[in-house]
Amino acid sequence: MTQVMPSCVFCTACTTPTIVSHALNERSPPPPPTKQQSCSPPPLLSSQTLVLQKRGNPLQESAMSTTPVRETRSPHSGYHFDGSSREFFEGWYFKVSIPEVKQSFAWMYVSENAGTAAASSKREGGARGPSSAAQIMGANDEYLFQDQPSVKSFWGHRHELALGNTFRAKSGALPPVSETSPTEFWELVEEGYQATPTLHQGILFDNGGTDFAKTVQHAKWEYTTVPVYGWGDKGGTQKATAGWLAALPVFEPHWQICMAAGLSTGWIEWGDQRFEFKDAPSYCEKNWGGSFPKKWFWVQCNVFEGTFKDVALTAGGGRRGLPFFKNTFEDVALVCVHFEGKFYEFVPWKGSVDWEMAPWGSWKMSASTKTHEVKLEATSSEPGCTLRAPAANVGMVPLCKDTFFGKLRLQMWERTEKGDQGRMILDTTSDMCALEIGGSPWESMWEGNACMKQPLKGLLQLPINPEKIFAYAPYFKPPGL
Repeated sequence: MTQVMPSCVFCTACTTPTIVSHALNERSPPPPPTKQQSCSPPPLLSSQTLVLQKRGNPLQESAMSTTPVRETRSPHSGYHFDGSSREFFEGWYFKVSIPEVKQSFAWMYVSENAGTAAASSKREGGARGPSSAAQIMGANDEYLFQDQPSVKSFWGHRHELALGNTFRAKSGALPPVSETSPTEFWELVEEGYQATPTLHQGILFDNGGTDFAKTVQHAKWEYTTVPVYGWGDKGGTQKATAGWLAALPVFEPHWQICMAAGLSTGWIEWGDQRFEFKDAPSYCEKNWGGSFPKKWFWVQCNVFEGTFKDVALTAGGGRRGLPFFKNTFEDVALVCVHFEGKFYEFVPWKGSVDWEMAPWGSWKMSASTKTHEVKLEATSSEPGCTLRAPAANVGMVPLCKDTFFGKLRLQMWERTEKGDQGRMILDTTSDMCALEIGGSPWESMWEGNACMKQPLKGLLQLPINPEKIFAYAPYFKPPGL
């Protein structure tokens, strides 16, 4: 067995109502296992069970253990589903990196079309039904996938980052409908997960439906997290990744980094390996909307040589559809760095962002504002792991490729009053950078620039804080915010 150090969880639960995808007065056990799951799950390692003291009523505990009053809480932490029957997905991404063994794990959860169960079958174009899925990319870029054509046992908090899903409950048990204690979770859930800002646990079995990646048969995990950075200065107001206009249902899909960096402690069973860790760098983000971008790229790292606890990088960009204009797209991108407690935000409404992306193997970005410049170069010689992502009208399909073994150099400078490059304030490297290329077409190098024009640029620069506005009218606060 492989011994390692800690992992984490990112989100929050609050005392506001939890959105559960099935009516509480119509709760029923989950459907019988699929054909692939009809046999008993393979035995897990006897050492995998972590005994914790039971901590009382799970609903009361939820309110205490995950509070909305958190220094690192970002906007859009909650579940954005509004009850409508339109095509809609929401996905969450949790990652833990273990520098001691040069391995990382990422959990990706999605709820799709939760409102289509009540939609008319005569809806234009047909109504693709609800579904939920979980995929894990783990050690050595290996893979696990599980899904079900239902959201009956999925739950998410309306305004806080807390969610869970039960693919199979224990015999005679009903699936949880909110955050519960770690001990009670294991007592109720045969296969599923729960995630909050400070706790992430679950058990999943691969459904046998993947022929494009090397898979493992099962995974089980439990770890706690201490958030370090949200999405803003440490101790300051946390920001919406795409600006305050993300509070409106336009420019989909939306993107929010919920925790740019955290320190996680716990254990992961991955096939026949066990990883134990303490203060392992961790990360969390989410997307929601009608579908993923037409094509995109992504770079994320918070394991750097000698400074992995104090530097966090998230960068990405894509080609997304414009509202009200069919088959019209725009290219957007950002580079953001947390360093020594400060948030350096390079976004199109504050400056320009440039990129040069290969179909695979090379990621280059540069960006500038009036006060700073940043440059990153990442490469990968690994083949990568193909992952599923939500696609319009078809659901979760193989659509992107990732690796945890990217080599990265990150540099950042101050700018002089004349706009010239000034003092270098950061120059660091990593060999554990997460890299992704997704969508299509990727037939050649993609060179692009994101520089926002008026009047949208001016709108995003306005000092508007939707959270403060809705604090005076909480009844009207939209889901997710």
